[in-house]
Amino acid sequence: MLRLYMPQAVTIAVDVVAWGAFHSVTGYAAHRLDPSRLERDGWLLRPRRFEAGGGWYRRWLRVHRWKDKVPEAGGLFRGGISKRHLPGRDVEGLQLFARETRRAELAHWWAMGCGPVFVLWNPPLPAGLLIGYGVLINLPFIAIQRYNRFRLLALIERLSS
Repeated sequence: MLRLYMPQAVTIAVDVVAWGAFHSVTGYAAHRLDPSRLERDGWLLRPRRFEAGGGWYRRWLRVHRWKDKVPEAGGLFRGGISKRHLPGRDVEGLQLFARETRRAELAHWWAMGCGPVFVLWNPPLPAGLLIGYGVLINLPFIAIQRYNRFRLLALIERLSS
């Protein structure tokens, strides 16, 4: 396999910059998605049976206890929406918030998907550690978005009926 060789200090610097760039680029790409593409859950975002409407995240991961302690970058780009507070308590505001959870979840899936690129210039062990880092950093944010969206969708359904 083709692998670029660099001095160790340069490789470490490239790794740090690469993760920063991957998160920035995928975040910006998600920010630029047309809102109509985020109105429904696609294959990747759809609820899975084991998630039990978000109950799995609450019971096994205790997401409700730590979700407000992690950074939130929804308002980082111009026109972005922070997910720290609901944009409205009516159905329209809740639907907007649900759309933003899809946007954030996609951004984290995409960032995590960049991990295998590190095999191009890192030896196997560091590449594996960097891929693992990408998984460990992004999965909590994915869990938070899914937990919040499932709760929102249940609330939207109750308010709509």
